[in-house]
Amino acid sequence: MTVFPLTWLYAPGDRPHVVAKALTSGADVVVIDLEDAVAPDRKAYARAATADLLASPPAVPVHVRVNALDGPWGEQDIAALAPVPGLSGLRLAKITSPADITHVARRATRADLYALLETALAVERAYAIASAHPNLRGIALGEADLQADLGMRDGTGLDWPRSRVVVAARAAGLPPPPQSVHPDTRDLDGLAASCARGRALGFLGRAAIHPRQLPVIERAFLPTEADIERAETVLKAAVAEQGAQALPDGRFVDAAVVTAARRTLSLARRR
Repeated sequence: MTVFPLTWLYAPGDRPHVVAKALTSGADVVVIDLEDAVAPDRKAYARAATADLLASPPAVPVHVRVNALDGPWGEQDIAALAPVPGLSGLRLAKITSPADITHVARRATRADLYALLETALAVERAYAIASAHPNLRGIALGEADLQADLGMRDGTGLDWPRSRVVVAARAAGLPPPPQSVHPDTRDLDGLAASCARGRALGFLGRAAIHPRQLPVIERAFLPTEADIERAETVLKAAVAEQGAQALPDGRFVDAAVVTAARRTLSLARRR
């Protein structure tokens, strides 16, 4: 059964001791950041340190967020990291077109690719980007950059772009996207509330920038006991009788509802 990552922990690539702690944090995926978290004069060091770390596969999946393709470092990042055996995925910053994806896919033939949509143009092209290449395994918003691009003072206007990305991922046959980071690492109540809102919009899991955020995110996206009971009822009904049907409590069951129930029980195995 499919395993869905719920927590994606970022760690700066020029601080190997922080990356080492991230690898033991319990995060489902560790994302080594070569982009925003690394100063320009540290880019080369971060790239080399990351390549050394991934010379052999770590105990948990490791993705690397590389620098933007239209800048001075992105192509060097991809050339250095695409061949290393410990790389599980490349997270591509500031993607704006399907051509960006196909370009990287030609250069990094073995890597799973993940596109970060951080501009209005990228959001408008979300489905085209999401369906650009079979090696693209997921999309997500970069909300801080998107807010700046849209001139927003806070995130209250982001519900439409969020829903757009969720729909585009599903239309392209990709997993539900994880939410963007919650920037206040001490505001755990705010994080929980934001995760609940993200779950309602169709997100699954979330990126984090501190290990203390991980358990909050996991709790928010794991199914409740009531969710599990409902899913089990749906699957029992689907086994007993093929095709669409109505349950005694009035719920309608069809193939889409069965798929959702299976996903719920897959997540429940993490409890």
